[in-house]
Formats: sequence, structure tokens, C-alpha cells
Amino acid sequence: MPQVIKQLFAPTNKDLRGRILFTLGALMIFIIGTGIRVPGTQDIAGSLGFLELMNAMGGGALKQFSIFALGVMPYITASIITQLLQMDIVPYFSELAKQGPTGRQKMNQITRYMGIIFSFVEGFAFSFAFLGSGATAMDHVYVATIMTAGTAFLMWLSDQITTKGIGNGMSLIIMAGIISTLPQMFIEAFRGLVINSSISSTIGIVLFVLFVIVYFLLIIGVIFVEEANRKIPIQYANKSTSAFGSDANYMPIKINSAGVVPVIFASSLLAIPTAIASFIGKEGFKTFVEQYLSFTTPVGFVIYIVLIFLFGYFYTFIQMRPEEFAKNLQQNGGYIPGIRPGKDTENYLSKVLSRLTIVGSFFLAFIACVPIVFTWFVNCFENVSLSSSVTIGGTGLLIVVGVALETYKQVEGSILSRSYKKGYKRR
Repeated sequence: MPQVIKQLFAPTNKDLRGRILFTLGALMIFIIGTGIRVPGTQDIAGSLGFLELMNAMGGGALKQFSIFALGVMPYITASIITQLLQMDIVPYFSELAKQGPTGRQKMNQITRYMGIIFSFVEGFAFSFAFLGSGATAMDHVYVATIMTAGTAFLMWLSDQITTKGIGNGMSLIIMAGIISTLPQMFIEAFRGLVINSSISSTIGIVLFVLFVIVYFLLIIGVIFVEEANRKIPIQYANKSTSAFGSDANYMPIKINSAGVVPVIFASSLLAIPTAIASFIGKEGFKTFVEQYLSFTTPVGFVIYIVLIFLFGYFYTFIQMRPEEFAKNLQQNGGYIPGIRPGKDTENYLSKVLSRLTIVGSFFLAFIACVPIVFTWFVNCFENVSLSSSVTIGGTGLLIVVGVALETYKQVEGSILSRSYKKGYKRR
């Protein structure tokens, strides 16, 4: 890592530094926007309860009823739906998935239009939930329109980060929002364990230190899962087995090929009922969501784990596509030693991916659930209670570390590729 940082400041990497600065500037615009309140509204008083997840991913924008209150969650919801529709559910979407770059471009346009529709619906729902009974119909439309415009701007901003900056724009915006709320999470944890608790100060401090250690181990666990991979050897018919460097021909498959996307998708899916509950405004349905669809409760906890596993499988096979890889490998004269090209290679890769996904999803679910279990453990002490924002912060930290690793790898890969090109020119 020190070597990468040193090369980053080399004169030849000026444009790369410009892309990083552009990314930081765009994220700064997002952070500033989270503090701009929708005209005519006020901060939401008290705890958000089951809406803490959306608030954390939006950098606290929902609690301030900011123009970015919805964040990019509507787009993520639309992305989940369009990717599900590609699984031979709707023939049109299945055909788009097979059309390569052209199909992906059309799919992205559809996803954005759906994201705009979802953002208006959610903005309308939140306006009913938080404006009160005195607001007129035009007030609700006004607030929903401003919140929709905020989400549309974030979608555009994320595209600018992806094309002109470094990393995935959507993931970085989510990461920036979570990072801005992490200090408050640790402050609330300290208040709940040391200042406002009735237990002795020594026990409270020990619990807080244990809390910090858990989060530190969480970071190590995420790095371990993200870096672990299985190397599958690949041989080419037109290359001699004794050729120099032939032993380096392999395909690395990560244990967790989906990254932190399953956690983001699972969290986003659990956030959908919260928006519906806010729109309906009935206490019975709100109570149902809080008791059974919040991952801080036992039932919601189990649903959360199941969703992580399902999205882990779903996103891994969408990204890797064993059928296409086996086809491309055969066309290039490559094969896996001991495995016949074609269908046998596809079946072998599918089997390997399935086994790795089980292990990767298990570790991902375990790491995501450790903060929740720790909060339950701490709340067992008399007169000690941690807020839901502290529990959700564990999921947020998981997303932050995963996105940071992916972004760092992209920067490192860009620097290495430039070094190779430079060395080639000298020869």
C-alpha cells in the first residue's frame, strides 16, 4: 500500500489524481446536500426506529428531511427488480441481458426510469408520514417532487463519479453517507454504555472497549473474505506446458464474488416495507414491520440472513455467468485440466461457484450479524440499551470496508497498468 501511495503522487499519474479529486469533490457535494432541508419541513424529532437503515445509508439526510432524504435507495430497488426480471421471468428483459453492451445500456435506462418512479412514490409516502394532517395535496406533491429531484441528481452524480472519477458511483455515495454517520454511532454507543447507563463505569467502559474491538474484528473479517479466492488452473492448446510462465495461467474466483452487494440488496429490500408503512400510516402495520421485518428483531434477523444468502447466489451467477465463460474459454482454445470443454466446463464452474458462494455468503452473513448479536448481548444488562442506529452501524461498516477495498483495488490496478505500459515503451 505505501508503494501504491508513492506512485500515486508521481508526475506521470497526474490525471489519476485528478480523477480521485473529482470523486472527492462529488462526494463533498453529496454531503453538503444532506444538510439542505426540503423547504417548509423540519427535522424529524426522536428515533426513526425501523427507518434508521435508510437514514444511515443517506448520511442522516432522512432525519433532517433533506433534499437527498431518499438517497439512491429507489435506484437500488429498481436495480433489484430489473435483475430479477432478467432471470427468464420477462422475455424482453432476458433478451436485453443477452445483447451485450447495447442491452445493458437499455437496461440501465429502464432501471433509471423505474428509480425515478419509485423515488416519487416513496417521497409521496414520506410526505404523508412526516408533514402531518394539516398539509394540502399540493404540499405532498411539492415535497415528493423535490425529493425525486434529489434522487435524480444523485443518480446523475453517481454516473459522473463512475465515468470521470474512481470506483462505482452508487457504492461510493452509499459509503460516504454511512461514513458521515459513523462518528455519531460511536458517540451514541459511548453514551448508552458509559454515560447514561446505571451500571458501574468500569463495566460500561469494558463493554465500550469490547464494542470497539468487535468492530475492529469486523473490519479484519471483511478484508479476509474479500481477499480470499480459489485459483482454477487453465491451459491453452496452443501453448506448451513447459512454456515460461505457463504455471501462472489460472482463473481466480473470489470466495465472495458478489462483494457487499448482497448486504446492500438485503438491506434495501427490508427497507421497502418501511416506506409502505410510512405511506399507510396505520399503527398496526407499523408495529408488524417493527416486530417482524426489522433485522434487529429475531424474525427480521432470520429474514435478513436468508436474503443475504439468496442475493449472494443470485448476484454471483449474474456476474460470473459460467455458461458464457465456458463458451469464451473454448473459443480461445483454453480448457481446465481434467475437465472436457463445453458443457462439462460449465457444470464444473457452476459447482465450484455454488460451493464458494455457500462459504462466502456464510461469512458475509456472520460478519453482518455480529453487531446485531452484540447489541442483543449488551441489552441483556439491566438499564442498558443501545439505539437501533448502533446496530445498523455494523451493516454500514461492512458496506464501507467492502466498497473501500474495491475502490483501492481499482486505483492499484490503474497504477500497475500504467507501470506496465511505461516499461513496455522503454523497450
